[in-house]
Amino acid sequence: MSETTNDQTEGVVTTKPATEGVVTTKPATEEEVREALYDVVDPELGIDVVNLGLIYGIHIDDANIATLDMTLTSAACPLTDVIEDQAKSATDGIVNELRINWVWMPPWGPDKITDDGREQLRALGFNV
Repeated sequence: MSETTNDQTEGVVTTKPATEGVVTTKPATEEEVREALYDVVDPELGIDVVNLGLIYGIHIDDANIATLDMTLTSAACPLTDVIEDQAKSATDGIVNELRINWVWMPPWGPDKITDDGREQLRALGFNV
């Protein structure tokens, strides 16, 4: 969607983006992005990706584009698209774009789960 303006002094009609879908100019903080990622839940385990220890790093550039260094519980996980879509939805309005750099080293293990994540897993019946 665009809005058209008429520049009276030059007689030129210009088109500029409408305010809908406004791009954020101030880069988000790592903490803001991490906080949003608590809403991204691993569909198989029912625990968020932060408490599972799947987020290895968060990098935000001056254009407010965030890149996550992220892993999964298994490289063969068929749900990468689901998690990626959730992450993009969760960070919408916080960053202008979210990119995920899937990393496999070091491999994920149960030692990466936070204490809160362990409590949540125990509540679901897992023995961790």
